Amino acid sequence: MTNLHRLSIRELSEGLQQGKFSSRELTQHYLKRIEKIDAQVKSYVTVTPELALSQADAADAAIKAGNATALAGIPLAHKDIFCTQGVRTSAGSKMLDNFISPYDATVVTKAKAAGLVTLGKVNMDEFAMGSTSESSYYGATKNPWNLDYVPGGSSGGSAAVVAADLAPFATGTDTGGSIRQPASFCGLTGLKPTYGRVSRFGIIAFASSLDQAGPMARSAEDCAYLMNVIAGHDAKDSTSVDKKVDDYVANLNATSVKGLRIGIPKQYFNVAGLAADVKARVEESLKKLEDMGAILVEVDLNMVEAYVPTYYLIAPAEASSNLSRYDGVRYGYRCENPVDLMDLYKRSRSEGFGEEVKRRILIGTYALSAGYYDAYYVKAQKVRRLIQQDFLKAFENVDVIAAPSAPTTAYKIGANLSPTEMYLGDVYTLAVNLAGLPAINAPVGLDDHNLPVGLQLIGNYWSESQLLSIVHQYQQNTDFHTQRAAIAEENA
Repeated sequence: MTNLHRLSIRELSEGLQQGKFSSRELTQHYLKRIEKIDAQVKSYVTVTPELALSQADAADAAIKAGNATALAGIPLAHKDIFCTQGVRTSAGSKMLDNFISPYDATVVTKAKAAGLVTLGKVNMDEFAMGSTSESSYYGATKNPWNLDYVPGGSSGGSAAVVAADLAPFATGTDTGGSIRQPASFCGLTGLKPTYGRVSRFGIIAFASSLDQAGPMARSAEDCAYLMNVIAGHDAKDSTSVDKKVDDYVANLNATSVKGLRIGIPKQYFNVAGLAADVKARVEESLKKLEDMGAILVEVDLNMVEAYVPTYYLIAPAEASSNLSRYDGVRYGYRCENPVDLMDLYKRSRSEGFGEEVKRRILIGTYALSAGYYDAYYVKAQKVRRLIQQDFLKAFENVDVIAAPSAPTTAYKIGANLSPTEMYLGDVYTLAVNLAGLPAINAPVGLDDHNLPVGLQLIGNYWSESQLLSIVHQYQQNTDFHTQRAAIAEENA
């Protein structure tokens, strides 16, 4: 079969279980596509054909024996921030270019246990710091819709592999929008779960109180399949919450859009820099949901101006602490011929880290320093609580809150946005992480340059099933999630 990459996760599962094709055939199909196309997209940092084919053979044996899981044999790509035993895990940085992980992240362990096949590790902004995937040590990943544009970030590689049909689905991480924004830029569905829903064990840390792993795929249904694998409590992660996990696939039709109260924050639609065509596509999608029976309710979210400054104090402060472990001594990059210990520290870090990472370490170290900790970091944490309360007050009157996922569509590669411009591009996503809420991106059309636009739906705590269900029903009535990127169409 030549069009295996066009099948949904459900169709792939049924095809494998019914013997229409084997996991080895499916895996080889994707490996050939990667070899043919990825030189243009540059989404993979490391391809693992031997590992993939051995896992595929194991899945085929399990299917033949009748003891395979529903997803056994389906290929998957991991963001290169998930530690993967025996495979280079770089976090997009020169600092970890030579790091071969001795263990698996819990997400990787669960994927292996489900019989999923690891195609490889995909590109990302260095240490997940960025919104374009241009800060990677390995160079920029291209947007499959138009190779002159970025795929978003930091999970840009994860978005690009799915949009280019180089993997059926992928794992991503979201610290301030890094699943939702690249999903928006690449016309995909991407879910940022409630903080604590998916284990962070084995994820290379950026900001520990904000990082959360989630699925990226074409549809809500495809995301639900991966959520069924990766969600759940993990004793190895102290921030993982021991709470019953839904069957996300079984619940795809559990929430009725009819009577659903969708909050429309008036402040979100008056943000400076919101592109007219993005606003138009989002409003059209809300009208569609209204036609399906949803009720649109205006809500107030009064802390919008605090989102960016609060996030860019807390996240760099935590990054400063987390990245202090990269000192050239235990693992990672080490400078050549240091004259003494201080020279080792200074040169290893200055040579091993990229510009954006160094910028955030400096901001964070300053915010945590004596005399400034109370004035900046502690105050930011207090504002963070106010942002959370702002959302909870809104949820007293609505079921979900709607917003654009990003104020614009994808940027041109090399646009050289200033740090401030790049940070302001996250205005719609940051607060969700600060509050620890779940949120999902759904593709809702194209802008005037044929680049995808995304709608973001924000839910109350532990409402992943509800969000997936709403988007699934929207996708039953629209075809935006089925539209293919240019490079995928050219290589159908």
